[in-house]
Amino acid sequence: MMGMFRKLMPREDKFFDMFSQHAKTVASAAHAMEELLRGTDVQKNCDRIVALEGEADDITRDVLLAVRRSFITPFDRGDIKDLIQSMDDAIDTMHKTVKTIRLFEQTSFTPLMQQMGGEIVKAATLIEEAIPLLNRLGPNAQRLSAIAEEVTRVEGRSDELHDEGLKDLFRRGGAGGDTMAYIIGSEIYGNLEKVADRFEDVANEISGILIENV
Repeated sequence: MMGMFRKLMPREDKFFDMFSQHAKTVASAAHAMEELLRGTDVQKNCDRIVALEGEADDITRDVLLAVRRSFITPFDRGDIKDLIQSMDDAIDTMHKTVKTIRLFEQTSFTPLMQQMGGEIVKAATLIEEAIPLLNRLGPNAQRLSAIAEEVTRVEGRSDELHDEGLKDLFRRGGAGGDTMAYIIGSEIYGNLEKVADRFEDVANEISGILIENV
């Protein structure tokens, strides 16, 4: 009876499979975000981000259900919950950016927005690399720490681009020019900056897991 019961319980390595699948989904959304900011198939890429956000939500629910059902987890249950939710927050914020773009019917974007899209892809790619490494924390601790530091640098660069972008918008539209363009542009810049912030949150969660388990 106990053997049958254990077969119904999620295996520990299943968590890492779900983490990795979520990270791939987020990275795919980041690439779609970069493409739409370049003005490439804007509506198609918006649709793709919306669909990927739904897939990520499903994975998040599966992880949280597995946490409740599992006797043994690879690390602290609270850390698992915080990690997957911070990852989900990143793609949720991309979805929020899409809503803004669609609400104001934007089809072209500034070079600085496009650069921010590139930074978002860098952060997503780093997280996609990091997540599978959590399966063996000890041997991978050095690389995980390096990735977390690099994500922080990417977030700092995104902050700089955000500030440069707002200044550029003000020069072109805020001072007696097209005020609406300034408002819309600043909203998009703000959302993009928040996406980068959410990736830094993921990196911080990874650092916390390292501190507690290595």
